[in-house]
Amino acid sequence: MSPRDAHATKARILRAATAEFAEHGYAGGRVDRIAREAGTNVRMIYAYFSGKDGLFDAAVTSAVQSMAAAVPPRADDLPAWAGELFDYHRREPSALRITMWARLERPEAAAEPMESYVSKTTTVSSVDSAPLTAVDLLVFIYAIAQAWYLTPTGLLRADGSDPADPRRIADHRASIVTAVTRFVRAAD
Repeated sequence: MSPRDAHATKARILRAATAEFAEHGYAGGRVDRIAREAGTNVRMIYAYFSGKDGLFDAAVTSAVQSMAAAVPPRADDLPAWAGELFDYHRREPSALRITMWARLERPEAAAEPMESYVSKTTTVSSVDSAPLTAVDLLVFIYAIAQAWYLTPTGLLRADGSDPADPRRIADHRASIVTAVTRFVRAAD
């Protein structure tokens, strides 16, 4: 019998939990499904995360930290960073989905890892954007980069086009970059 690798087990549980909660939310997420997907048992989830609340909070934190590591702010090129955030949400929808579920079902978890945002605010504060604060810039960039994924599909289809059309997605991404460029320029 091989010894248990606690770090690997926790990582598998966290990956499975992030996927489960991103898909079903906190209320719909099932610890037994997470355990089965992670190749472990419910008892280990309680041992490592103290239950569903702790597991959900850890999954939210992990998703936000993963996004922060994958797409760090670029004070030298905020428009490009906005495009990269848009791309990240397309590739990895779990981070956006799980944070939305947290805001709806477990607001105390939606406070998210403050150190992630403090770091981003510090990075962006080097951009001269008076009278806007670094937080104002971050809020705008996150809002515009996430809007496509938060918009009801019916609205995206209202003009008769397919929201999944790669050309339409590329055009939308380009409009995000242009909007942030103009926003930052106007702030200067």
